[in-house]
Amino acid sequence: MADVIALVFDFDDTLAPDSTSGFLSKMGVDIQHFWSHEVGPLLSEQDWDPVPAYLYKMIELSRSGSHGMITRERLEDWGRQLPLHEGVPSLFERLRASLHRAHPQVQLEFYVISSGIGDVLRQTPIASVFTDIWASEFTYDASGAIDFPRRIVSFTDKTRYLFHIQKGIFGPDSRNKPFEVNRKVEPEKLRIPFEQMIFVGDGYTDIPCFSLIRRSGGVAFGVWDPRHREKRSRAWGFIQEGRVSNLNQARFGEDAELYQWLEEAVESLAGKIVLNSRTYRG
Repeated sequence: MADVIALVFDFDDTLAPDSTSGFLSKMGVDIQHFWSHEVGPLLSEQDWDPVPAYLYKMIELSRSGSHGMITRERLEDWGRQLPLHEGVPSLFERLRASLHRAHPQVQLEFYVISSGIGDVLRQTPIASVFTDIWASEFTYDASGAIDFPRRIVSFTDKTRYLFHIQKGIFGPDSRNKPFEVNRKVEPEKLRIPFEQMIFVGDGYTDIPCFSLIRRSGGVAFGVWDPRHREKRSRAWGFIQEGRVSNLNQARFGEDAELYQWLEEAVESLAGKIVLNSRTYRG
């Protein structure tokens, strides 16, 4: 096991406003109609899973031509413009600096596991800080338009990527090896055990990750976007059900309560890692 802490984030409504809604709004799409009258009936009447439902409706929208084709270039361009929540641009360096002062021998790595669109997230200003980003992906047809989902990240799909982190299966060398995550690894050879992970998310698709991390001794934080107060009651449910360790507004400035809890969680886990390392080596 490495002396490493993994801080794993959902993206939409966690680090930034919903990136898909923002993209569609920029195209001129009526967001409320898209989610309520296009995606909604697939869920309530046809038993679709929410993530493939919205990807399918985006493909239909692109093919209709009503707002122009949805291409990789348009998605990537939106990623470069995407607004972030308060304090997010400096969050990662602050946490690393704080950890270095307290426990310089422990490393801090950042990851994203999102149901959003990878071609958007990989172009955001913060993309380079993440060791890896796993998200939903499209294929593109000969004209460059979105054609079919080639990866869907939803609900328990998200836990798959926690196992990638646990076993050290990430980066370019892990691509095109879909079954590698299933290989057995002895506990003492795991790169980052779950008890050395912190997961931060806001929505229903994050519940399996909340549960796995908490059950395994790690830390799970629930957040809600203060600009959308209707989501607060959903987030409060995570507390009532014992799925998260704490619940805060999605604000990450130095004085924000969420940032201070994250800093405390990182330093606490690091202290345990250092203590365990001394015990093992002694």
